[in-house]
Amino acid sequence: MKSYKPLGLGLSVGLLLGLIVATSHQVLAKRNEPVELPLSDIRLFTDVYARIKKDYVEEVGDKKLLEGAIRGMLHSLDPHSAFLSQDEFQELQIGTTGEFGGLGIEVGMENGFIKVISPIEDTPADMAGVKAGDLIIKLDETQVKGLTLNEAVKLMRGKRGTKIKLTIVREGEDKPVIISVTRDVIRVKSVRSRFLEPGYGYIRISSFQSKTTRNVIAAVEKLHSKSGENLQGIVLDLRNNPGGVLTGAVGVSDIFLKDGELIVYTKGRVRDAELKYSASSNDSIDGAPIVVLINEGSASASEIVAGALQDHKRAVIMGKNSFGKGSVQTILPLKENAALKLTTARYYTPSGRSIQAEGIEPDVLVEESKDENGESKKGFQFVREADLRGHLVNKQGEAIESKQVKEKEVKHITIPADSEDDAVLNEALNILKELANSGSVKNA
Repeated sequence: MKSYKPLGLGLSVGLLLGLIVATSHQVLAKRNEPVELPLSDIRLFTDVYARIKKDYVEEVGDKKLLEGAIRGMLHSLDPHSAFLSQDEFQELQIGTTGEFGGLGIEVGMENGFIKVISPIEDTPADMAGVKAGDLIIKLDETQVKGLTLNEAVKLMRGKRGTKIKLTIVREGEDKPVIISVTRDVIRVKSVRSRFLEPGYGYIRISSFQSKTTRNVIAAVEKLHSKSGENLQGIVLDLRNNPGGVLTGAVGVSDIFLKDGELIVYTKGRVRDAELKYSASSNDSIDGAPIVVLINEGSASASEIVAGALQDHKRAVIMGKNSFGKGSVQTILPLKENAALKLTTARYYTPSGRSIQAEGIEPDVLVEESKDENGESKKGFQFVREADLRGHLVNKQGEAIESKQVKEKEVKHITIPADSEDDAVLNEALNILKELANSGSVKNA
């Protein structure tokens, strides 16, 4: 079993800031160099600005106009770049620790409305019945259409104990669904573990936070201890995991890979955005088989873990094609405690795959049974990166393609769509047993 030294705060924060602060310095340094400005376009902007100041039906402050222009500029780039006000920047910093105020949902924009990517387990939204794929059209009495994502999120934030009414359009429902959610302080327990059967462990990661790596290490050690050092294999459940901090994905991958094996690398326009992360110690479960569960709600950091374990043939990836978020966002601090969340790089799996707008393709593809008309009984449609307006195009030609991965065979499994138990997890356990009995972790 792999032994670990406690992951100190300085190390974990240092890895995180290596991407954030170093890139920030590089970008700011370049801004000190002479830049040719598009004077004709700037004149157009100042003309529009002056017209609004002079002729708009109500008086508008300079700060509101300028911040609106900045937000619009970033919104035009891609779905993940944004301007963060002081409050939004603080919320982002708090969110990486796993504790923040709100409803407990990961959201994006689709056609001007709020699309629920995934509710976070055991949060007010989850317990109230909000589902992945829901389209939020009203927040209390405020129409979502016309709001930016940040404006909509701000409305969903609020003091603990206050309520908000969500008006939702849901596939399969004839009319909008109205759900009342009571806001709370969201304390996300990102890692849970248990035994599926004696010797066969289960680890569920709901999001990647600054403490996720050490929590997974603790979960593995607990499973080892309770199995009498006879751990036969693990199911790693990343379904509906929207991602989180990059270092969480790197750390979790490191737990199951060999020392020196590449986990992920990033490529961007500035030098400091080009980084490589590799495992720093040996496999903690000594080659015992792993089945990783993913679905359409598995995004970003989840895809880094699945891609790394798949490329090194360390795990069988099972489920459905993942979300497809293959970009890295860097936080660039600004004056007045504001910041930019700017897409600065694409990340690539060890074999050189970019999963941007493509996702991770499972080794075992899970499909739902069809009805008598040959249609799936699936109740809703997940939104993926490729469905988001303005998403980055996958430039796979820039990466080193893996012929072995591209030509792999995909096994198909059909499960009952109306099954009340977790049929996918049951199938994963069966595959895990087969791998343990055969002594192989190759694709099933």
